[in-house]
Amino acid sequence: MKDIATVDASQEDMAADDVNQYLTFVLGGENYGVSILVIKEILEYHEPTTVPMMPDFIRGVINLRGSVVPVVDLSLRLGKAGTEVAKRTCVVIIEIQHEDERMEIGVVVDAVNEVLDIPPENIEAAPNFGAKIRTDFINGMGKVDEKFVVLLNIDHVLSIEELSMVGEVAAPSTL
Repeated sequence: MKDIATVDASQEDMAADDVNQYLTFVLGGENYGVSILVIKEILEYHEPTTVPMMPDFIRGVINLRGSVVPVVDLSLRLGKAGTEVAKRTCVVIIEIQHEDERMEIGVVVDAVNEVLDIPPENIEAAPNFGAKIRTDFINGMGKVDEKFVVLLNIDHVLSIEELSMVGEVAAPSTL
């Protein structure tokens, strides 16, 4: 797979204002952002290997330097229509903490935009109504040039416990 960009999210000495930097991307024509502290790298999209009996928002797995990395269609995970693969479609590799280990999960996005500095005073609370996704998935609404960027709470969106429960529900039970 061809790396589009690599971000070293594991640096302990990142400046405090880096916490307000967000990788922005497009899903279904809407702008979203995720803290750069969880971004490991951005890859050109290649079709993942499908895994039987997975929920439909899990596209499959990819081989990332010898590691098996699950790939989630972020649009489907947020309750929208699935991502249509196009020229700018990417897989963003996100590193999350689960119990005592770090895990990598790829998320499919329509296109990556840029890294934005959004100061805390330009971040509004998640709306209680009107959002088309679960409010626990939203950290806030970043105001950028008179528009909003939905800042995702990636720990909730990619919750290992919730993802595995959905997988168990999707799998038929054996007697």
